[in-house]
Order: sequence, then structure tokens, then C-alpha cells
Amino acid sequence: MFTLFGIGFTTPWLLLGLVALPILWLLLRAVPPAPVRRRFPGVALLLGLSDDDQQSDKTPWWLLLLRTLAVAAVILGFAGPVLNPEPERAGSGPLLVLLDGTWADAGDWPRRMDRAEAVLSEAARQGRTAAVVSLTDLPEGPVPFQAADAWAGRLPSIQPRPWVPQEDAVAEWGGALDGAFETFWLSDGVDRPWRDDLLADLEDHGGVTVFESPRSVTGLRPARFEDGAVQLSALRAAPGPEREIGVTGHGTDPNGIERALVTATLPFAQGATEAEASLSVPPELRNRITRFELDAVRSAAAVSLTDDALQRREVALVAGRDDREGLELLSPTHYLEEALEPTADLIDGAMDDVMQANPDAIILADVAQVSRAEELLEWVEGGGLLVRFAGPRLAASDVSRSEEDPLMPVRLRAGGRSVGGAMSWGEPKGLRDFQEDSPFAGLSVPEDVSVNAQVMAQPDPTLSDRVIASLEDGTPLVTRKRVGEGQIVLFHVSANAEWSTLPLSGLFVQMLERLAVSTRPARPDAADLEGTVWEPDTVLTAFGDLQDAGTLPGIDGAALAEARPGPETPPGLYRGEDRRVSLNVIGAETTLAPTAWPDRIPVEGLDIVRETALKGWLLTLALGLMALDVLAALALAGRLRGPRAGAGAAAALVLALAAVPQPGTAQEIERAETDDPPLALEATTEVVLAHVVTGNDRLDETAHAGLRGLSRTLFQRTSIEPAAPIAVDLETDELAFFPFLYWPVDADQPIPSDEAYAKLNTYLRTGGMILFDTRDADVAGYGASTDTGRKLQRLAGPLDIPPLEPVPEDHVLTRTFYLLQDFPGRYAGADVWVEAAPADAEQVEGMPFRDLNDNVTPVVIGGNDWAAAWAVDDSGSALFPVGRGYAGERQREIAMRFGVNLIMHVLTGNYKSDQVHVPALLDRLGQ
Repeated sequence: MFTLFGIGFTTPWLLLGLVALPILWLLLRAVPPAPVRRRFPGVALLLGLSDDDQQSDKTPWWLLLLRTLAVAAVILGFAGPVLNPEPERAGSGPLLVLLDGTWADAGDWPRRMDRAEAVLSEAARQGRTAAVVSLTDLPEGPVPFQAADAWAGRLPSIQPRPWVPQEDAVAEWGGALDGAFETFWLSDGVDRPWRDDLLADLEDHGGVTVFESPRSVTGLRPARFEDGAVQLSALRAAPGPEREIGVTGHGTDPNGIERALVTATLPFAQGATEAEASLSVPPELRNRITRFELDAVRSAAAVSLTDDALQRREVALVAGRDDREGLELLSPTHYLEEALEPTADLIDGAMDDVMQANPDAIILADVAQVSRAEELLEWVEGGGLLVRFAGPRLAASDVSRSEEDPLMPVRLRAGGRSVGGAMSWGEPKGLRDFQEDSPFAGLSVPEDVSVNAQVMAQPDPTLSDRVIASLEDGTPLVTRKRVGEGQIVLFHVSANAEWSTLPLSGLFVQMLERLAVSTRPARPDAADLEGTVWEPDTVLTAFGDLQDAGTLPGIDGAALAEARPGPETPPGLYRGEDRRVSLNVIGAETTLAPTAWPDRIPVEGLDIVRETALKGWLLTLALGLMALDVLAALALAGRLRGPRAGAGAAAALVLALAAVPQPGTAQEIERAETDDPPLALEATTEVVLAHVVTGNDRLDETAHAGLRGLSRTLFQRTSIEPAAPIAVDLETDELAFFPFLYWPVDADQPIPSDEAYAKLNTYLRTGGMILFDTRDADVAGYGASTDTGRKLQRLAGPLDIPPLEPVPEDHVLTRTFYLLQDFPGRYAGADVWVEAAPADAEQVEGMPFRDLNDNVTPVVIGGNDWAAAWAVDDSGSALFPVGRGYAGERQREIAMRFGVNLIMHVLTGNYKSDQVHVPALLDRLGQ
């Protein structure tokens, strides 16, 4: 492509026509304009006379310039001028476009596809063959070099994977490369151990150019519990400026509807690559959390799935012999049961039974001699928590006297200590405030908690490090010792109220809660899972979306224990017989580092300068100049005088303005439509779809074009014949005329007045439907993590909206006209929310769906930008691209079908929920 003054020309040889402009100038000067004819009777006397000296008048210079500019504009226009042309790269021979194709690419995958498309287009112009290879989906055999145009059509089918390339597979593929070719490597920006070897293999076959985004990759480590709080940790590959990033914990509410349950902020310090935060979550809420997500980061690394490590614990209670039958309040485990039952699953029984159950924590209440001690110690070393309470039996025994017992945190004195009794000198002792390094730090100590008896710890050099709670006089009350991955804790008082009032207080519950979550159950190892099979429940995509595992095969337990995310073990949640195990992209030991490329390798960004074709503008300019030339020629010839002058001037003016686009906003068009006839008449004589005016002209025009496209589709495919869509001003227009309102959410649109909200609530209560579209599914999915998501929360706050849930598989929207399970727009994948089904709606055995014959859902909420997918111009052509190639057109078709189902649902209600339709639906479903 020839470039001149920053403008490229696709057909530069046509510029040679500019050389002829001086000749054209001379020719135009030699041809004067036609003379003005005037009839004068005396001219008859001059007939037949001739003048030997004849001289032609000259064409005015300004007319010559006008005509020359018109011809120049034509020549330049047909030369194919392009503003901001993409510089062509010199090259020949085959071209390999190499993609890492990992989760780290997902955040800017559309930009990577645009860059790959630009590279392939350039290769096609140069006549080069090309191949596109993803390292997470390596082809078998040699590199498949084909025509570059053929690969451009396959780009939409290439997707990133939620894992990193396998080192062995990459090494084998790189060593098998053959022939000479050039490589354009689209790197994900994260350092990998195999990059240097693969780079050397590629350089053996030709030059290598790297394209890499300057952004830093961010990930979220698995949440862990320490000292009663959820510990969250985020990573970024490269040090950067001070920054805060939000994290949200998602889970189900008591109605089973998924919601954002907790939020926190992770602060990155200047130059730091790790940010941490501690989140205090009530046990009932913590048990509902299914995943944590980084806000505004679209990647599998930004999602941390939670498994049983964050759910209810299994706690075993083992008590010493109790001869006081019927005295429940004096039972060694009564207060423990009352404190732990709301937050844990309790196991009662002998030690032999308890060890077979493999609980998360074991509590021994006044147990002196422990059976199966070696097995119990091995269990603690593997990550278990052993909590022991003192009592008369432990005080009277010789356990941990002369030397420390392996199952005790400290050595004990014989007998114990009694204070505040009839035979003692002192008063009952209160508790001292907890130290900052104690797991109980931050808990307030009630004044009425006192201790009148306890077992005493022997002085020891390690004693001070093991005390986590003490009395006012410094006497240890709770001691702790870490053993391997687990720990042993001893309360120096009894678990009932005989020795202290601690079990009667709320502090007792809080202390047990802190201890119950202070040790994460150890991840099962290969030996623990030997012989078991784990079924994938849900899996993560590279974009961080959760999907049903479908028919993925089960995984051997031993393989799962050592698994890393890969094709055979995709990241997700795996379910066994009695527990669940999560496999996340970012593990507890994962580190991120930026790629360091050698100086010899050119590294470029992903940005593409958008080319702007100027051909149409220049040809329009040429037509305008020619029209002005017509006016000028008529004026010089005197044809603009007299009665015909007005018609000639008008015709020339029409020619001059024909190619100039006329400005106009959607509001002007809609106001013109609604002013005559009146709004009420137009909206009630026919079915009319309406959209809410946001104040953003571009957004309102898109909404208008989208409803125009949907109205045409309804007219062509159904018995509904909608009229032209109308824009509605919430402040001034009546809403009752419209069965359906499309409300695109803009971050800057004003909040409606109280009067407008009153009309909206009346509209929702009387059968109207509003489709809220946040248009943010390409960024973070529907939610409050984007500007439009947060704006929707403010807009919808005063509205009378019922409880919502993601569209269930048996909702009427899935079958009102078309059978659907996905509801994409310009974007796909985000959840669509509708009114939640009644709690008593049950599915009848043998029926494919529940009987939900109730009212129409008043609101539908999503972020897939449906108007852009529906939008067409006056000729019926789509205005906005959806995906690429056939897959994109298929997505547009499904979006249209969703629109048809939506309007049919608005107009016909839930009649398709009647069981009378079951046979026909089963027949269409092929069941």
C-alpha cells in the first residue's frame, strides 16, 4: 500500500491521473463559455461581415479551479485513499499465527482476534499461506498451512482454554516443526517454563514477532480460613501503581436464588504483586458461598470456587465416662452440642467410630487416656484439629506429667488448681484480654465470665508461645501446639459449667467458632482417594463462566489429588460420595510473573489503528463540486435569469445536497412520529413496542433500531403486526399504552422523579413488562461490578420488583414460540433474571416442567445488549456485528428468537405453561 502524507492508497497507479490536471487546465482555458445571445434589430446590418482579428474570451480562473478540483477528487477517490493505514509488513512465505490460548488471554480475547484477523488479511493481500495454532489445542501432524482467507473465517471458532499448555506437549510439538516460516506469536504475557525452548524451536524456522498486551494479568487464590476469618489473596503478574480491586462472594440465598452475598476490597500497594484482605463472615452466610470473583476481571483466574473446606465442618465429640445419667446440664458435651450444632455437623461415638468417619475436628471432653493414640496423632499431622477440655479425670491422671504427651500441647501439674471455693484463699478469676497473635484476638471478654478450677501448666521455655488465652493473673487458660499440618488445643477448664462460667457465655461459642475454622481440612492426597471416582459437577470456562459438566467422564481419585487444570481435568467442582473438591486455575502456591523476551525479539502491542476509507467522501465532494460547476456555468451563460432560473437553481441545489447525509436523532424522528397522530391514538390502535429515553442519543438510536428489527421479525414470523416503535419519556408520557418497555441502562442517565417512579410501579403492577439491559456482558457479565450494573441498582431501587432468579430450564420464556435455553444478544453467556417461581411450585412426575400458570414476569434483567443484535436500518440490514462468521449469524438468530419469545410472553401470558401443551412440546423436543 502506497502512503502519502499519512494516507494510504489501495490503487496508487490511478494517482498518475493527477499529472493530466495541468493539461486539463489548459484545455478548459481554451474553451470559453457559451456567449449570451441578445436579439437586436440592428444586428441584421452586420450580417455577412467578418473580422480578420478574432479573440476568444477566457474561462474565469475560479471556474477552472472548481472543475480541476472536481476531477482531482474523482481521481483521488478511485485511487482508494485510506486514513490511518495499517503499515504493511515485508514478508514472504508461510506465516504461523501462534496463540497461547490460555485463561490469561480471555480478558482481551476480542482484541487478540482482531489482531489475528488483521495479520491474516495482510497475509492474504501478499498472497502468503498461513496457519493459526493455539498451544492449548495443538493440531496433530504438521502445521496446517492454507490460504490466509480460509483461516480468517475460522477465527470465531477458536476459543481460549481455562488451563495452560502442557509442557511436554509443547516441547514435542516444537521439536517436530518442519520447513521455513515466519511466526507471529500472540502471547498472554505470563512467564512459562517452556517459552525459551519453544522460542528457540521457532527461530530455527524463521523470524519471530511477539504481540503482547501491556496490561498485568490478575488472579485470585483460593479462599482460606484462618483464626475465624476468610482470608482472600489476589495476585498480579507485574508490579504496578497503588490500586484497589473488588472481590465478591457469590452464593444462594434461602430461596435458592444466586446472589452476591459478601464484598471486600483487595488493596495492591505501590510495586506490590500481592494483595490480601480478611473478611469476617457469619457461619450461616459462609456456608452458602460457592465462589469468589474479582470485579471487572473476565478470566477463569479471577474466579475461586469453594468446596467443603468453606462449608459446614464435621466435628466429633468424645466424652469421658459419665455416671450422672439424666443430668443433662452436667453432661460433658451438653454445652459443646449447643454451641456447635448451628454451624457444624456433629458426630457422637467412641474413638474407633470417630476415626473411621474422618471428621474435620475432634473434641475430647475430660478424656484422659486416648485409644488409638498413634492413629489420632497421624490424623492431626495430616491437618486435623484436636480440641481437648480438662476435667476431674484429666486432673487426677498422670497424663503429660513427667514428659509432654504427644496429644497434649503442654505438660501439666498434678492435681489442678481450685480458686474461689470454701477451702481456697482467692476469688474466682476473670479472663485477660486476648493478645493480637491469638486466634481469639478481637473478641470482647464479658465481665461475668470467671474460673474457679483448672488444670495448671508446667513452666516450660515454650509455654509462653503456646498460650492463646490466660486468666487475669497470667495463668494459662487455653494452650495450643501445632503438629504437622494440624494443631492440638487444650482448654484448662471443663466443657461444662462445673469449673467455670465460660460455657454459659456467648464467648464460648465465639471461641469454638474461631477454632473450628482455624485449620483448613487438608486436601485429600492420592492415598486417601485411591480407588474412588469423582464426577465433575460444574466446570469453568476461560472467561470465568460456570457451566454444567454435562457428560464429562469421572476422574480417578488418585489422579484428582495431584491434578492440575488441563484437558483431562478442567477446573471446576468435583463431587464424591461424601464431599466436594474444587480445582481452581490459581492454586495456593501459584505465582505469576511477566514474560521476559530477549532483546532480539520485537514485541508489539495488540492495538490496531482503525483504517478509514476516504473514497466515498472524495466522490461525494466531486459530485458536489460538479453540481456547483453546473450552477456557475448556468450563471455565466445567463440561464439563471428569467422565469426558468428558479427551477434550474433548485435542480442544481438538489444535486449538490443529495450526497450530503442529513443529521437527525432518534428523538427527533420519534417525536415527529408521535406528534401526529397523538401518542395515545398511535399507541392504542396497534401493538407498539417502546423504549425508554436515556438522554444518550447514540444509545437511544440503537434501542429504536433494535425494536424496529424486532417488530419486523414479529411481523414476518408471527401473527403480531407491530407498528413503528416509539421512544417514551418517563416524565411526560403515559406508560399504560405499551405492553413492553425496553430500558437500556446508561451510567450517566438521570434518575427518574418520584412521579415517574409512581407511574412505573403502577405500570409493573398492571401487567406491563420492562426489559433492563445493562449491556455489560462483554466486560464482567451481568452484575454490580460495572458502572451500568451499579446504575441499575440505583434505578431499580424504588421499583416494586418481586424476588428474581435466573431463568430456569422450565420457564415459559423457553417455549412461548421457539424452544430455547440460551438468550444471547450481541453478547452471550450472562445470566437472564426473571421473577422467581412460587415456593410451592413443584414438578409433577412425568411432566417436563412445572405448572407455572401465574402472571407475566414484570421485569427481565440481563446484560447481553439485545437491541444491538436486533437493530436494522431502513432496508433491513443489520447495523452491528454479532460474533464472526456463521457462529455470529447463528447467535443473532437466537437473539431474534428470544425477542419473539419475550413479546409472545408479554402478549399471551403463561398459557404455554398449561399441561395441555405437554404432548406437543414433548413431540417437538423429540422425547
